[in-house]
Amino acid sequence: MNPNPPGLAMIFDLDGVLIHSMPLHVLAWQAYLGQLGLPACADLEARMHGKRNLELVRDLIDPLITDDAASWHGAAKEQLFREMLAREGVNKYQVPGLAGFLEKYKNIPKAIGSNAEPANIAFVLEHFALRPYFQAVVNGLEVIRPKPFPDIYLEAASRLGAPPERCIVFEDSPTGVEAARAAGMRVVGVETTPTEFIGVDLEINDFHDPRLEPWLARQIGAPSATAGYHP
Repeated sequence: MNPNPPGLAMIFDLDGVLIHSMPLHVLAWQAYLGQLGLPACADLEARMHGKRNLELVRDLIDPLITDDAASWHGAAKEQLFREMLAREGVNKYQVPGLAGFLEKYKNIPKAIGSNAEPANIAFVLEHFALRPYFQAVVNGLEVIRPKPFPDIYLEAASRLGAPPERCIVFEDSPTGVEAARAAGMRVVGVETTPTEFIGVDLEINDFHDPRLEPWLARQIGAPSATAGYHP
């Protein structure tokens, strides 16, 4: 396989794609709610999926809270998350096969396109030694509309200088898949969380999945995102 196909680019979500972080986000929210004297939620993970902190704070803490106060709570929880991630050890949470995959395809332009907090993105890229592999980073605060709108992925493609139809997006959530599809990109669903993917071109368990490289080899010669997955 040519490791540097012309015009091809890859865009990665962060949580659930680069790191299997959902369990730790759940623990961080439970701990933070406990600090506030609020009860834990049995369905916390389901309520979290695909939402930004502004929505979560209103759902979990106070539906009438101001934007500034919600942002403060969100930042405090994310600081707790980063402390827990550093304490637990970053290697425990990296999605299997990621490092080898990024190294093998290091000549393909890559970007991060994530609704995650900017501080979390920076922390993960530094502590997992991933920053050299990514030429662009776009977070949800840099665009008018976050996922499920396509803005993040279109901006990431623009910064890479790649046409959307030649971009492959790695996502773990229906919200992200919808955003990538709306951007006219191909989508690989990464099954790190219990998710029923609709509209993806390929589903993989992780970056060791034997289905990934044969599919990727076909995409190198595919003319557009409508080519789809044909095993």
